[in-house]
Amino acid sequence: MKPLTDGNQQTGLANKKNRFWSRAFQQRYLYMMSLPFVLWIFIFSYVPVWGWLTAFQNYKPKDSIFNQKWVGLDNFIELFQDERFYIVLRNTLAMSTMGLVVSFTIPVIFALLLNEMRGQFFKRSVQTISYLPHFVSWVVVAGLVSKMLSTDGGAVNQLLIYLNIIDSPIQFMAKGEWFWSIVTLSDLWKEMGWNSIIFLAAMSGIDPELYEASTVDGAGRFRKMWHITLPGIRTTFMVLFILSIGHLVSIGFEKQFLLGNPLVSDYSEVLDLYALKYGIQMSRYSYGTAIGIFNSVVSILLVFIANGIYKRVTKESII
Repeated sequence: MKPLTDGNQQTGLANKKNRFWSRAFQQRYLYMMSLPFVLWIFIFSYVPVWGWLTAFQNYKPKDSIFNQKWVGLDNFIELFQDERFYIVLRNTLAMSTMGLVVSFTIPVIFALLLNEMRGQFFKRSVQTISYLPHFVSWVVVAGLVSKMLSTDGGAVNQLLIYLNIIDSPIQFMAKGEWFWSIVTLSDLWKEMGWNSIIFLAAMSGIDPELYEASTVDGAGRFRKMWHITLPGIRTTFMVLFILSIGHLVSIGFEKQFLLGNPLVSDYSEVLDLYALKYGIQMSRYSYGTAIGIFNSVVSILLVFIANGIYKRVTKESII
């Protein structure tokens, strides 16, 4: 004879299963709408992971992936023994950290100031103008930056000479130690308005009664921003910040490729450019895949570490 508790458990599981299928049938159209996106993620994000096997092989395109010579961790050992890898890693972390700090502090301040504007027409005009550069190609932006910093009629050099700050034009694009700042400021100009949109959206969700109550208590604008607005967008800020930390080693290569030149290659080359140059262009596909695995693993670890610190401090978690 079976215990009564076993029968109750089986009945409970059956009821839960029936409720799940009933709810799934009721929301069948939502599932159908989400199916293309699930397939897209599976095809372009999960299926390519199969190619990670090539990092442990001496991959040759003429043979199938199962007929390759297995070399174990040789590609990773070679990667970590390459002095150029550490120079590239330094450049990647330096530019991504500078971009992370600037791309969060300035857009938040910009969003705070926009949120305090009373004139709706002027507010919307400023917001529209600020995020228009986001839609400009990096090819165009790199051309504008190079022209403005040019020694031949560049606006920046002309202004500095006019103000008697310098006597002769400076070759900004030939100074490696300035390259990180040039990339960071260029990215700030291009993305500041766009990055501020989500913070403005979070600010619009704050209860207006909090501001009214603080006005009754005699709080000024800066007090309201510090004690109401900033705490109100803290969760949104931290979610975006933690996710951005995961991209510290995967910052792309467009900006560095278009703004860089052989004179500043020791400061402009990042991991993605390194993988392109020493992996794809030299037909060392296994080596390039090893670099990609390194990027992915470090990105995942950074996200979990940042989330763990955030959870320990605030008792909240985004994962």
